[in-house]
Amino acid sequence: MRLGAWVEAGETRFAVRSPHAAGVDLCLFDGTVETRLPMARAGDEWTLALPGDLSGTHYGYRASGDWAPERGRWFDPAKLLVDPYAIELDRQFTYDPRLSEYGADTADLVPRGLVQGALRQVPLAPPRFQCGGLIYELNVRAFTMLHPDVPARQRGTVAALAHPAVIAHLQKLHVSAVELMPVTAWIDERHLPPLGLTNAWGYNPVAPLALDPRLCPGGVAELRETVAALHAAGIGVLLDLVLNHTGESDVHGPVLCLRALDNPAYAHEPGGALINDTGCGNTLNFGHPAVRALALATLRHFVRHCGVDGFRFDLAPVLARGPGFDAHAPFFAELAADPWLADRVLIAEPWDIGPGGYQLGNFPPGWLEWNDRFRDDVRRFWRGDVGVGLLATRLAGSADLFGPDCRSVNFLAAHDGFTLADCTAYEHRHNHANGEDNRDGHGDNFSWNHGCEGPSHDPQVNARRAEDLRAMLGTLFASTGTVMLTAGDESGRTQHGNNNAYCQDNAAFWLDWDGRDTALEDHVAALSAARATRLAEFAQFPQGGEWLAPSGLGMTADDWEDPACGGFDYHVNAALHFRIRRAERTAAI
Repeated sequence: MRLGAWVEAGETRFAVRSPHAAGVDLCLFDGTVETRLPMARAGDEWTLALPGDLSGTHYGYRASGDWAPERGRWFDPAKLLVDPYAIELDRQFTYDPRLSEYGADTADLVPRGLVQGALRQVPLAPPRFQCGGLIYELNVRAFTMLHPDVPARQRGTVAALAHPAVIAHLQKLHVSAVELMPVTAWIDERHLPPLGLTNAWGYNPVAPLALDPRLCPGGVAELRETVAALHAAGIGVLLDLVLNHTGESDVHGPVLCLRALDNPAYAHEPGGALINDTGCGNTLNFGHPAVRALALATLRHFVRHCGVDGFRFDLAPVLARGPGFDAHAPFFAELAADPWLADRVLIAEPWDIGPGGYQLGNFPPGWLEWNDRFRDDVRRFWRGDVGVGLLATRLAGSADLFGPDCRSVNFLAAHDGFTLADCTAYEHRHNHANGEDNRDGHGDNFSWNHGCEGPSHDPQVNARRAEDLRAMLGTLFASTGTVMLTAGDESGRTQHGNNNAYCQDNAAFWLDWDGRDTALEDHVAALSAARATRLAEFAQFPQGGEWLAPSGLGMTADDWEDPACGGFDYHVNAALHFRIRRAERTAAI
């Protein structure tokens, strides 16, 4: 059965899944006036058809039944519930303790869905992306809030990405595809409001199909038009989606959506306790067909109605859990069989915190995977911890992880962790602004500070830091696989030593366009240009070349194992070779 709210054949239809509810009411809103209409059970779903075209009407649900959380029953008619299939919402989510209190009415707190008329369909076309290209990860709000050329009213929104000045920057860097950090509706974690903080990254979603009104006030049309503008500039669009958990959190979390409508959507231990393989309080149960159906509907919607080229999946092993990870999980087969999704770019973050949660190299053929081994080993090489053999393995496509067909997404830094510049300026995290006594975030970042923690007035320290940034970036752009930069790392972006800035939505953490290092940016643009003209040669490691020691002679087994050997050349032909020299702090294509 189709779920959601839609207009068809002269009437407006509503359908929601709630197999254990005693009753479900459709709630229609006209301002603050609420009208409740009982729905009819149809198996595990509840349905209601109303005459006429109600496009734009604000709606939600209320479900009745047992309130017995210990048995997985969270029915409280006082709670207004968001349609899991809602496509647009009338407001952002705002956390309030009342969302967790039995009997406390939440109609004034919870966003309402907007009934959709017919949505424009984007013709299916091959993805605008080629393996080996540059993915540019960005936070929509932080990326544009301080951009001097973007109109003030547009800053911080998806529409800002279509501004000519933004597109010009992406083209300068030869970006193959932007990867947008979550743009679907999310809620703050409950510990943030008392600290005066908000979730700035969006990895705490509620309704997976609904765009967050803060980032995309124009809804589906705004995202569709921005995708079209980027496509016209030759740039693909990937969405970072969080399908592994929801913002309803643990048993103390808010009652917003699935918790009250269909609690078995969450994975539970045999005794009934929530499984927390995500570290966020709950985990969606991809062994349940209804969960997979919601996930596939989400992906299909963003391809059909917005034209996106693919997706990056946060904590992707959850997609294949039931509860253990299965490389042949049904979700993978269902996705591959879907005509709208089979050819999309699919990128896994191949780890979660559950049992057997580190699955780098184990996703299906055709999937790309974030390669944190590349990140760590490149940092360790330039810090002086490991030798050339391990670095060469990473440069050559990490065949030890992926076999001969490279599916690696190579990166030096991402949204989570130190920025690239902070890797050369801080040895320790400085997360005090997050309000958790500096306990959050990674403890070991394979970083080094050149003898001074944080900003330095010593020109020699700054010169060495600049050399290391260029060396690491040269290593990245010489590597086999797809490469990824996080926005601003091309120009020395800093988070002031904070390696978990998810709750820092303020000017100190937005991209400083006026203060960026334009010389470093130009250097990155040149590296990317050298790579962009022959992506196929970087998608798979070019065979037939020769590994040379710094002396110019062929590398021997002793050279590979010698900790004092700090460099090599790989020479294929006059047009394709790269050079690594640790002593000189250089890496060049």
